[in-house]
Amino acid sequence: MADISSSPLKHFVQAKKKINSIFDQLLEYINEGANFIKGSHQNEGLEKIATQQQLAEIEMFATKVAGIGEVLARRHMKVAFFGRTSNGKSTVINAMLWDKVLPSGIGHTTNCFLSVEGTDGDKAYLMTEDSEEKKNVKTVNQLAHALHQNEYLDAGCLVRVFWPKSKCALLRDDVVLMDSPGTDVTTELDSWIDKFCLDADVFVLVANSESTLMQTEKQFFHKVNERLSKPNIFILNNRWDASASEPEYMDEVRQQHTDRCVSFLVDELGVVDYAQAENRIFFVSAKEAVNARIHKAQGMPEGGGALADGFQARLFEFQNFERQFEECISQSAVKTKFEQHTIRAKQIIDTVKKIMDSINVVAAEKRVFSLEEREDHLDRLEFVRSQLTLLSEECKKNIKLVTEEVEAKVFAAMTDEICRLSVLVDEFHGEFHSSPAVLKFYKNDLHKHIEEGLGRNLAERCSSAVHASLQTAQLQMIGNLKPLLPLNVQNQLNALLPYHKFDLSYDLNCDKICADFQENVEFHFSLGWTSLVNRFLGPKNARRALLIFGDPTFQIPRPLPTTPTVTNALAQENMAQDELMISLVTGLASLTSRTSVGVVIIGGVIFRAVGWRLIAVALSLYSILYMYERLTWTTKAKERAFKRQFVDYATEKLQMVVSFTSANCSHQVHQEMTSTFARLCQQVDVTEKNLEEAISSLNKKIELLESTQNRSKLLRNKATWLENELDIFTKQYLQPNQ
Repeated sequence: MADISSSPLKHFVQAKKKINSIFDQLLEYINEGANFIKGSHQNEGLEKIATQQQLAEIEMFATKVAGIGEVLARRHMKVAFFGRTSNGKSTVINAMLWDKVLPSGIGHTTNCFLSVEGTDGDKAYLMTEDSEEKKNVKTVNQLAHALHQNEYLDAGCLVRVFWPKSKCALLRDDVVLMDSPGTDVTTELDSWIDKFCLDADVFVLVANSESTLMQTEKQFFHKVNERLSKPNIFILNNRWDASASEPEYMDEVRQQHTDRCVSFLVDELGVVDYAQAENRIFFVSAKEAVNARIHKAQGMPEGGGALADGFQARLFEFQNFERQFEECISQSAVKTKFEQHTIRAKQIIDTVKKIMDSINVVAAEKRVFSLEEREDHLDRLEFVRSQLTLLSEECKKNIKLVTEEVEAKVFAAMTDEICRLSVLVDEFHGEFHSSPAVLKFYKNDLHKHIEEGLGRNLAERCSSAVHASLQTAQLQMIGNLKPLLPLNVQNQLNALLPYHKFDLSYDLNCDKICADFQENVEFHFSLGWTSLVNRFLGPKNARRALLIFGDPTFQIPRPLPTTPTVTNALAQENMAQDELMISLVTGLASLTSRTSVGVVIIGGVIFRAVGWRLIAVALSLYSILYMYERLTWTTKAKERAFKRQFVDYATEKLQMVVSFTSANCSHQVHQEMTSTFARLCQQVDVTEKNLEEAISSLNKKIELLESTQNRSKLLRNKATWLENELDIFTKQYLQPNQ
């Protein structure tokens, strides 16, 4: 077995291993890029940072790279042998395989195309185009029998012979040898070329050195040259051992064959130049070579048996052909099998790089925009929070000022209206009668009249001013907080804070305040003792004084002594004055009750001083006045007395609720302003929440964009690395001479 450690065919094997590894990595890279682009395209947070077109393009690349990878895995070096029938094509193949693999001999032994390729198994088998069955073949005779037994095989059919790689070193280097029927047995040369020759790396024309090149052989290779650009063609002049019988003509015949072959390759086909042509023409004896190699494989001498003179020279030239053939097919196969795929891979990588660059640029632009937007939102949020704190304090102060102003206005207006209560009471007209049942309804109507009248008068005096102050304060409040809201909310602020007229409610509850009023519509003479005491001492003290006159032993209740304070000093002073008046009356009553003698003495003194006529006149006038008052004490007089008593009572009661009513009105204004401020603050809170959510969303988006940028950069760098790998492959295998 020949030493193949330094065989040029290893160049193809290594190149195939390298390019397959690169395409495996490229497919993995394309799939990774496709998943990345698909995720970026479907991620709504990235706002379609990758387009559908980019996704479709890279998915198409994945399909193409996977297909190219499958093709590369099946790639092998293919050499096709052509020539006329019985020129020794099968014998040449057997010699190259160091074994009798194909049937050979005298006559038409190869009736169809036969391809010989290696199998990792230890058994040989063949397969035909019309069947997937693996037919076992142990010997050449069995192979020949199997071929001839199949009547459906014609010259245009292909039979694939799989020979164990362990038996043939040449097959271990991914070389496929294809034998063919003679070019002189068919006219379907075009179909042969289309079916079997377009992927061949080297063509070997096996000629018969005992004759010249025939037109059928030349015609076939002219057709090949038309379909392929400068095919690699070797010419083997087989059966050169016949020249040993005429050694004196050997050189002359060799030169004639050489000249014709060179002319055919250079002048007719133009596939090589004159310098290269001599390395494409060889004179061999395939039969001697195969026999010698079988002997050597069996441990016998190569030159055993009857051999013609010049055997070693012919064997050496056959070996020289093999070396030239191996170098040519290795370089040619690497170039033809891998060059276009390498170029296509670079184009795909370049396009993917552009896609990654585009995604990186778009992600960078969106990230910068998002960073600026986040900065604006942060500034806006800080501004809103700081301004809200300042404006809240200012609004609270304004609310306090307005409520105090309202309280003062209502207090002053109600005080004035209480002073004019008698006018309001006089305006009331109803059916009056001193009977309790009628008085009850009269009081109710009077209460309603007072309630409505006071409410109306207070509204006329206060509501407009209060409403103006309130509206001004609210507008100022809205104007201060409006800049804190977004534009769309500012435009909708009227809808969010609908205008409604604010009316103060003056709930005086006169019916409840005056529920304890007790009228006195009984006749009382104006100069009677009771009236005089009541006029001078007041109703409250008069009742106490009259009780004393009725019961001299009645003791005046006095308050327990307390520590004097500043707050009750005025009350004690008034009480002291009232007690002084009561003490005087009490003393007078005590004096008159001790003895009736005093009355007689005083009457006598008066009688002597003024005379009886004057006394009679005085008594007459007193009686006339009494009669006049008694006669004029009608229902109207009773109503006037009732109204006067009611005014005095109601004035005292209403003065007690002035502060409460004014405070209630200020509280209503305070609630209205606080409600407006709360609704504005609610909108500001919504704005803050929206800003916080927007900032959080932008943070996630920025992180996602940064991750996308980093991923796209990583994928782009990986593409650059794959480009470098392809450049190294190109320099090492596709451009070794450069």
